[in-house]
Amino acid sequence: MESQRKSSGEEDSSGERGSLHTWKGYSYSVTPERVLLSRPVLQAALGTRHGVLLVEGGQVYSFGEFPWKQSQVSEVGPLKPVLESALSGQRVVAVAAGSFHSGALTEDGGVHMWGENSFGQCGLSSLTVVPNPTPVAVMDPDTSPPHTIRVLELACGEQHSLALSAQHEVWAWGSGCQLGLVTTIFPVWKPQKVEHLVGRHVLQVACGAFHSLALVRCLPPQESRRPLPDKCGQCNQLLYTMTDKEDHVIISDSHYCPLGVELLAEGEARLGPGRSPPLGLLSSPSEPLLSSHTSASAPGPHPSITEHTDYERGRTVAQNGEVLTTTDADISASGTDSDRGVGGAGSQNSPYPDDQAVKEYLKKLSDTSLAEETAKMTIAGASFQPRADSLDPLTSDLIPGVMPVTTSSALNNLVSSCASAVGERVVSTYEALSLKKMINYYYPGVGGVAGVPGGFPGGPAEVRVLLEESMQGKKSCSTGDIREEEAEGLSRRLSLPGLLSQVSPRLLRMASRPRVRAVPLTPVGGLPEAGELLPSLQTEVWSWGRGEEGQLGHGDNLPRLQPLCIKCLSSKEVVLVAAGAHHSLALTAQSQVFSWGSNSSGQLGHMASPTTIPRLAKLSEGIRVWDVGAGAQHTLLLADGDCYQPILYYSGQQVREGVQDTPQDQTEGYSYTQQPVLLPFCMNLGYVSGVFAGGQSCVALADRNVMGFITSLHELATAERKFYCKLSSVKNHILRPLLDLESLSTALGPASTVLLRSLVRCYSRLSHLTGQHSASLTSNLRRRREFKSLVMLEHASIFLDTYNEYCCSVGNFLVMGGFQALAKPSLEFFGKCPELLQRLAESSEENIPLSDLLVTLFYLPMRHLHEYGRLLLKLGTCFEVSSVDYQKLQDGCSKFEALALHLKRRRKEAEYTYHFWKSFPGKMTVSGLDSLRKPRRRLICESSNKALTLQNSGRFSVNWFILFNDALVHAQGVVPYKSLFSTHHVFPLATLWVEPIPEENTGLHGLKLISPEETFTLLACSSMEKAKWLRSINQAVDQAMTGAGQSGSRAGHRAEPPISRTASYTFYKDSRLKEATYEGRWLAGKPNGRGMVKWLDGRIYTGTFKNGLEDGFGDYVMPSKTLNLNDHYQGHWKEGKMHGIGTYKYATGELYEGSFQDNMRHGHGMLRSGTLNSSSPSVFIGQWVHDKKTGYGVFDDITRGEKYMGMWQDDQRQGTGVIVTQFGLYYEGAFNNNKMQGTGVLLSEDNTTYEGEFSEDWTLNGKGVLTMPNGDYFEGSFTGEWGSGLKVTGSFFKPNLYDSDGDKGRAVKLGRLAVPPEEKWRVVFEECWMRLGCEAPGQGENQRAWENIAVALTTSRRQHRDSPEMNLSRTQNRMLESLEFIPQQHVGPVTMEKYDSIRRYLIKACDMPLHPLGRLMETLVAVYRMTYVGVGANRRLLLQAVNEIMSYLARIFQLVRFLFPDLPEEGGAIPEPSSDPQDKKDSNCADTQLESPKPGRVVSSSALLLPVLLPRLYPPLFTLYALEKEKEDDVYWECVLRLNKQPDVALLAFLGVQHKFWPVSVPVLGEKTEVVSSTKDACFASATETLQQISTTFTPSDKLQVIQLTFEEITKEVMSSLEDNFLWSMDDLFPVFLYVVLRARIRNLGSEVSLIEDLMDPCVQHGEHGIMFTTLKACYYQIQHEKTT
Repeated sequence: MESQRKSSGEEDSSGERGSLHTWKGYSYSVTPERVLLSRPVLQAALGTRHGVLLVEGGQVYSFGEFPWKQSQVSEVGPLKPVLESALSGQRVVAVAAGSFHSGALTEDGGVHMWGENSFGQCGLSSLTVVPNPTPVAVMDPDTSPPHTIRVLELACGEQHSLALSAQHEVWAWGSGCQLGLVTTIFPVWKPQKVEHLVGRHVLQVACGAFHSLALVRCLPPQESRRPLPDKCGQCNQLLYTMTDKEDHVIISDSHYCPLGVELLAEGEARLGPGRSPPLGLLSSPSEPLLSSHTSASAPGPHPSITEHTDYERGRTVAQNGEVLTTTDADISASGTDSDRGVGGAGSQNSPYPDDQAVKEYLKKLSDTSLAEETAKMTIAGASFQPRADSLDPLTSDLIPGVMPVTTSSALNNLVSSCASAVGERVVSTYEALSLKKMINYYYPGVGGVAGVPGGFPGGPAEVRVLLEESMQGKKSCSTGDIREEEAEGLSRRLSLPGLLSQVSPRLLRMASRPRVRAVPLTPVGGLPEAGELLPSLQTEVWSWGRGEEGQLGHGDNLPRLQPLCIKCLSSKEVVLVAAGAHHSLALTAQSQVFSWGSNSSGQLGHMASPTTIPRLAKLSEGIRVWDVGAGAQHTLLLADGDCYQPILYYSGQQVREGVQDTPQDQTEGYSYTQQPVLLPFCMNLGYVSGVFAGGQSCVALADRNVMGFITSLHELATAERKFYCKLSSVKNHILRPLLDLESLSTALGPASTVLLRSLVRCYSRLSHLTGQHSASLTSNLRRRREFKSLVMLEHASIFLDTYNEYCCSVGNFLVMGGFQALAKPSLEFFGKCPELLQRLAESSEENIPLSDLLVTLFYLPMRHLHEYGRLLLKLGTCFEVSSVDYQKLQDGCSKFEALALHLKRRRKEAEYTYHFWKSFPGKMTVSGLDSLRKPRRRLICESSNKALTLQNSGRFSVNWFILFNDALVHAQGVVPYKSLFSTHHVFPLATLWVEPIPEENTGLHGLKLISPEETFTLLACSSMEKAKWLRSINQAVDQAMTGAGQSGSRAGHRAEPPISRTASYTFYKDSRLKEATYEGRWLAGKPNGRGMVKWLDGRIYTGTFKNGLEDGFGDYVMPSKTLNLNDHYQGHWKEGKMHGIGTYKYATGELYEGSFQDNMRHGHGMLRSGTLNSSSPSVFIGQWVHDKKTGYGVFDDITRGEKYMGMWQDDQRQGTGVIVTQFGLYYEGAFNNNKMQGTGVLLSEDNTTYEGEFSEDWTLNGKGVLTMPNGDYFEGSFTGEWGSGLKVTGSFFKPNLYDSDGDKGRAVKLGRLAVPPEEKWRVVFEECWMRLGCEAPGQGENQRAWENIAVALTTSRRQHRDSPEMNLSRTQNRMLESLEFIPQQHVGPVTMEKYDSIRRYLIKACDMPLHPLGRLMETLVAVYRMTYVGVGANRRLLLQAVNEIMSYLARIFQLVRFLFPDLPEEGGAIPEPSSDPQDKKDSNCADTQLESPKPGRVVSSSALLLPVLLPRLYPPLFTLYALEKEKEDDVYWECVLRLNKQPDVALLAFLGVQHKFWPVSVPVLGEKTEVVSSTKDACFASATETLQQISTTFTPSDKLQVIQLTFEEITKEVMSSLEDNFLWSMDDLFPVFLYVVLRARIRNLGSEVSLIEDLMDPCVQHGEHGIMFTTLKACYYQIQHEKTT
């Protein structure tokens, strides 16, 4: 503590820490001697005649006698310790001392041992003594390679050592049964794992001379519920049995394995055939057990493990080696005949030979005087073991044949499976059985039943003692314990290895009595948040080794080869164990000490007997022990005194000064204590932080008080221990008895009973946390003595939350009148003079009502928060005000003080509310207002003093306003009945807004209250009253929203709660939302923001709201009344109606995607009806007006195989349109009333054409002309349906073969009667204009359009972020971010650079569906594919398809010029920049339109937009071209295949290529190869490959560039053999190019040519590209006609 200054008033100015004092005995003349060392001592350990000290810095000193040092110093006085230099360089963290050996533990978990090693206790083979500290490897052999185990703690006995690993497992080495290992070979040199404790969490180990102790954490409930094996691992028998008798069920888990303990290796502990039993084994249970065991455990050679095992299991081994069982049947039936044989084999599930034997035994019992008793409790295998709490655990190991088995889920399953037979509660059986009957049953010689006097350990006297002890235990144990145990379930293993139940009708009646459900008074598993921060209180003590002095605590003197749990300590919250030579100590969290074992010198601290079970040491009331030390024959206790300075107690043998240590068995003449005595010199030592004992010596470690720091730490720990003892006292003396009362649930009623349970649960949690914390503070005192590791500072929230929760539960119980109701049953229990209650509640008032006393008692723990604050502040004063430590302590103090004040306010609120309800009944009729009384509801204020009235209320109406912490209640009544309020309404605070009305104009003190469905004005009587109500309502609303009212103190209140908030509300008035529940964001009384509405009829809306109406993006589900399915809409809303883009899935299976307006389909949309395999699948895409198809649309009737493209009116085809069918029919013309009616043109697949009048679908009616494929035609009147016989009245014409003019006149021009391209999809473009903020195309502000784009992108991005299923890719997200910025190119004159950036912007925008242009592009692609795919792939539609694309280009270009107004119009020029570098840059640009050099760039829609649009529309468009050019392409392809059979030279010659252009050599695989007559596909190969790429490009400009590159490749190849200044003439070039075209083998060249011709930029037609294209076209025609030339 460098930061602390020394106090001038201190006696010891050195300010020392860790000073060591040593002494022997307890006489008044004893003065402890101080050991002077250069550094503070951290820990001491004492052996029989030596000691080991650990000092700061990790150094180790030894003192006393050490014969193992050989040549070195073999003895030094305690005042002159010597340094263990072998450990220098190691940082030691703990030391341990056995009788004659020592151990040290280093920081890295390594073990060092030295001293006596003749029994292997140092873990080093082949050495009898180890003079200096030597490392001992603790290795796990089960891993490969074996890895070193890190050790946390060491303990040493006389002949053995134990280590606790970081995995909380125990490792042992040395000799004797105290190792707990499965072996008969000693010594054990290498540390081995104690398998019996594997899987358990061991917290601490301790060693006596010949026994071992372990403190183990109880298994958590989920672990103990893990199914354990149902069968014995050795003999494969069932571990649990159930026998169903006529009127009862026997459940037993007393499985007895004839092969011995399961953990024993096979063959061990079993006698081979023909071997006689060793001496000392009993052939009859009537021989005294104790005497033989005394001899067996006498000093000398190690007793055989076999003996111990056989004794422990109570087996009898016959001469032939057959294993026989000893049962209670033998005891009860054998009388004095000790030689009677015992029948039966050990392989049965129970110790009886079989079921028949059980029946015979029961029959035998019925003939004796015992029958009456035993008939009530049939026991399978006589293995019933009493409860740990109520009975002394003697019986478990005294009864032969009883094998201690822990409860498991298999047993629980068995119990539950026979629950019907057992009755409502197995537990009731426990109550029904009295101990006396059990003892009579086990020991028929006791209690007047004839039996065997000598058949028990120690004879009848011992049994009598046992009986008395057990009866006392039973009396002091309430049924509350049983309930507690029942509630804890398996968190503590039950002490009933055999569970019996035979349920009489009387017991069933008892069981069916109404009771308080069990509340665990010890929380299972502790606090979840506390986790590993605090020590566990749910512990067990396990012991093993020799037990001749009773030091194992199992109620007998038998040895235990393996760890066994001491049942009666399982619920005692043991936090520390210590072992003397032959006695054991356990210290509990409640500062009590249990002791057992040898009491020859009074070392147990009491004179009660037997000493084989743990008993409390006798200490004066109020003495709280917090550290213990155990020596050979004495015990040292460190306890809290009256002040904060600890005091010492000594219990055990007096040591005469000047006399050497006497052998332990020659203690006659020595005086010793009857109970612990106070050591008078303890006050002179300072603040003792730990005590140690060993041999005859005692050691105390003490600190001097520096700046009050040590005092404050001790005071904090003392206060916590005292507080925990107080809480435990209340739990044991008040809560348990109260919960036990049968009249409790009747007195409280069901609601209050639940609240009481909750209160008890919270109390238990608080108590448990306090216990854990006191253990943590105590351990801090023993070890570090620093404040930084204090859990209450580092994790204050655990404490604050627990206190908060507890205070809340007390308040809830108080508000509901629980304490008033509890007073009556309490009065029955505590009587008229509740002195105990008064003392525990620390109340000095007289004649205080019992209910008030209970309230005071339950609120008492709140005072402790002030104590926390005070002590932390006191600790803080030990530091400089500017230091971090001071600040930390100050913060901790303020947290606890603030909570204390907050909980005080909460208590006042609860009491105020309770008194309000108490005086309440006089004010109203039974109008349901009483239903407002709820546990968590607190009253804040009410207007019964007429302080608040309703504005504009009727003359005779009365209004009463009550403000609770969660609601404002408005009660109304009528004047004649002033005290009666007939109606009331509850306004939840979360949805209540209050505003003050300005007083300037009105002079009234008004408050405006807004709730979701009502707004009303309240008038206060004065401005003060108005301010009070305004503040109260605002604070209450704020607390209701933040939950501060329940969860903790708040630093300060806001002036008013936020106007926007999240809350839930159910509407009761609103016609549209009646009985619907809204949950989400609110703004001033209206849903606003994200939320969800659920209607009672199953409708659900989830999405955004604005001003109380659905607005923005939302999801709406509506159950269909007829079908058992839902309609589902997902899309945009406006003012409560579907408006904007959305998707509607109908319950019928139809799906609509598109625009909505006023809940109707309006605008562009697509409706899919039915599925492909349903009755009438169809798809419509087009314009809708008020839910009807109106305007241009495409209808695909999949069933009939027809596609209609035309105008609609009110869901009917009306106007011009086109129909194509899957059979190749094509119609264009007029439609009326959904029918072909009027003029039209009809073409069939074979080109038969009719042009004329129609009356119905496919029905000719009126004048017309029918033309045959060969040119013949009819002219006249036609009637009849196409394809089923026509009636013709008219003339037939066969045109002259040479009449070319007439031929021309007959060809039909298609498209005249179809919808003009600019009329198609008009609504799609209109919607895009509207998104840009324009009423009509081209009418609007440019700046506003850009702002709309930015807003649309930002909101879309937010919406996509909120709904993960609509996630965009990372690239799209980046693109979206870049598009959100308005580009600067939209103003100012357009240069080439600006033109390029506009082009790049358009590419990005059209790729992003959230951008208006991107959405337009997506929609156009969808409609185009819908039109021209499937049935629409008809060659007659090619012209319309091309015109539609041209129309798109024109209309999109209009939009682009609106966004970029300075862009020149179609055909306008952009001047080329003058600088050369720019020139270069432009020509290198990837997508730049390549053309012949010009002074500038011509702007055209196709150059700008086709690269974006055409790749998306290419597949359907090219399919139409291929269909149209099918015949020509077939002719061309046939010729290509024929000509390509020729080798290169022959083909060049055939095509007339001049000889000088023939390649002489061609590169093959990088090498030049001569061209010979057989060479094929080698000449002009690079040009051929280039031309083939024409099929992989989309736009005409890209295709033209491929042609240009082909020409360049041809030129390059020719130039290599000719002079450089060569120029092509068309006559020379054409044959060479024709050769390349033939060799390129392009399948649909005619389609490619037509596509380029139709869509190429007009400005390119007359340039270089135009000439090259014409050459390609000429080649195509040349190849087609090649065969004729």
